[in-house]
Amino acid sequence: MKAWENNIRQVVPYVPGEQPRRPVIKLNTNENPYPPAPGVQAAVREMDPDCLRLYPDPDCTGLCTEIAAVYGVEKENVFVGVGSDDVLATAFLTFFNSGKPVLFPDITYSFYRVWADVYRIPYETVPVDKDFRLHAEDYYKENGGVIFANPNAPTAICEPLSFVEDILEHNRDVIVIADEAYVDFGGESAVSLLDKYDNLLVVQTFSKSRSMAGSRIGYALGGQALIRSMENVKFSINSYTMNQYSLKTGVEAIRDRQYFEDTLAKIIRTRETSKKRLEEMGFFCTDSKTNFLFVSHKSRNAKEIFEALKERDIYVRYFNTPGIDNYLRITVGTDEEMDIFFRAVEEILK
Repeated sequence: MKAWENNIRQVVPYVPGEQPRRPVIKLNTNENPYPPAPGVQAAVREMDPDCLRLYPDPDCTGLCTEIAAVYGVEKENVFVGVGSDDVLATAFLTFFNSGKPVLFPDITYSFYRVWADVYRIPYETVPVDKDFRLHAEDYYKENGGVIFANPNAPTAICEPLSFVEDILEHNRDVIVIADEAYVDFGGESAVSLLDKYDNLLVVQTFSKSRSMAGSRIGYALGGQALIRSMENVKFSINSYTMNQYSLKTGVEAIRDRQYFEDTLAKIIRTRETSKKRLEEMGFFCTDSKTNFLFVSHKSRNAKEIFEALKERDIYVRYFNTPGIDNYLRITVGTDEEMDIFFRAVEEILK
């Protein structure tokens, strides 16, 4: 080993779902199967490429203002970043510095461990119960902060707003982050608690419910002191995180409420019919409040089903992780995509 190698930061990176480079039925990364709002498409067509020679607005004023209007808060209560991953990474770096362990569930978004490791933040994972549920009393102990995904990933289960408030009540001296990437698909957002708890940060994304995964837009809502602290960290690293195209198309995406609600309704409808079909085929499904289903077959091995689907150019997500290694995560696609998926599953099970 060379001497300089001793100084390289060693981390186990987050592993995203596969991104095949050929046409497939892609149900493995929870992308929205429908195009973004018509206004987004128009903005792309009409945008002047000359804007790309100029730096974007470092304060993201237009986008923050539009997001604030939707939630009835001030622009100063909004932070935006390059996808919710960027927002969450900034929050880890900003708020989790006490030296005490940050708490999050043992089965959840695996990026939490990665950020904790790369920023040298101590952490402790809290076990979910046998039904993959979280319990607020498990987070009453001393800690350096709390973060949880609600609805949780990959389990798809959503805890009630009372759960979030219970955690906040028992953790007034640390920052509590509610990661709500999937909340639009059936959960109740903790945004309503922001006025009551100055230590709450709510993080959401345009990637799932607004069909904008390729634009990489995430945002946080919180008290002005929290947002200002995140901005100070951001401006210490990279002032121009959001590109011109994302800033302009993001405004159009958030403005079109009707298209947003119509798309959500279609995905939720397909999710419920798909859940019923899977249960009829012998699968157990958690009570999903997301745009994906978390399933396990009563007699067939999840990895074998995963590999057999992949051979048919149908991609779902398999986690080779203790506790969930016999489950598949299946993104809700269009009705046509799901029909192809179900025909393949029927063939595999036979």
